[in-house]
Amino acid sequence: MIARQLLVAGTWAGMVFLSGPSTARGERETVPVKYTSAQLRIEGELPALGGAIEWINSPPLTPSALRGKVVLIDFWTYTCINWRRTLPYVRAWAEKYKDRGLVVIGVHTPEFSFEKAFENVRRETPVLDIHYPVAVDSDYLIWRAFRNQYWPAIYIADAHGRIRHHQFGEGGYEETERVIQQLLTEAGQLDVPGDLVSLDPKGAEVGADWATLKSPETYVGYEKAESFASPGDVARDRPRVYASPERLRLNNWALVGEWTIKPEAAALKGATGRIVYRFHARDVNLIMGASLRGTPVGFRVRIDGKPPGDAHGSDVDEQGYGLVTEPRMYQLIRQPGPIADRVFDIEFVGPGVEAFDFTFG
Repeated sequence: MIARQLLVAGTWAGMVFLSGPSTARGERETVPVKYTSAQLRIEGELPALGGAIEWINSPPLTPSALRGKVVLIDFWTYTCINWRRTLPYVRAWAEKYKDRGLVVIGVHTPEFSFEKAFENVRRETPVLDIHYPVAVDSDYLIWRAFRNQYWPAIYIADAHGRIRHHQFGEGGYEETERVIQQLLTEAGQLDVPGDLVSLDPKGAEVGADWATLKSPETYVGYEKAESFASPGDVARDRPRVYASPERLRLNNWALVGEWTIKPEAAALKGATGRIVYRFHARDVNLIMGASLRGTPVGFRVRIDGKPPGDAHGSDVDEQGYGLVTEPRMYQLIRQPGPIADRVFDIEFVGPGVEAFDFTFG
């Protein structure tokens, strides 16, 4: 997504539109890291959170109400796979340290237009098992107050309201938890646990298989689309019948059938339609939704022309069948291995589906 970057050798390598891993990749160190007040420099003051259009799981929280607490701010948007893989840690920290002075606040700042709708965020929050306070930042006011640029992004403020640590992108989990422990101790909390959370993520929350991941995040709408391989020109904002080339190169994709390609998404206009993608990854996810609320669209997924079997994702069965309903990220493929170049094919039965973005893991 546009505000996700790839961390290479400890430095940000410009705007790279990948589901960008950090070099840490969430791997836990075997030797505990100790932090001191001198190491945790002051990065600024915690901005007010008054720009939220609504709050979920809490009344609006103010700086005065947060004074004396260690505050972890987690910027997220609910379709972001990079953020989904960090969520188990944030959720676990919120539970582990809630009685010791830590307040976790999720700030939901949207990328896609449907993520601006409060009802969508409100629906997805309990589905994602989020019970800590969420500020719904659909107008980007909190995002801009922090001068933030990333999903996911974590900022941690001490009991005096000073930001002392940040983490952009996936990874850095041990360091972040050690900072929480340090700042709680500084705040006078007694018996702060010195161990680290132990997790067993499921579904989309499982960390990416970085060793085999060779496919980048790929947008479908024309504003950011790359590697589109259907022959002929893109007909922007008007229907056109598309076809797939005889052979796709790795990480190229194509539409088949009558589609309208819009800035954010491609919308199926014909009675049936397909998207094909040659990929190299364990997981295939697709952000999509039904354009008519309450009218699901059926689909079937294949790999190399065959049903996925035990390589099916959590949103399809072994034969590859599933339904598109609300706009969200759908996990379509999770391969048990071996990982190789394969052709992914999703066929929709019925018009009205909108496809936004492929992500991989």
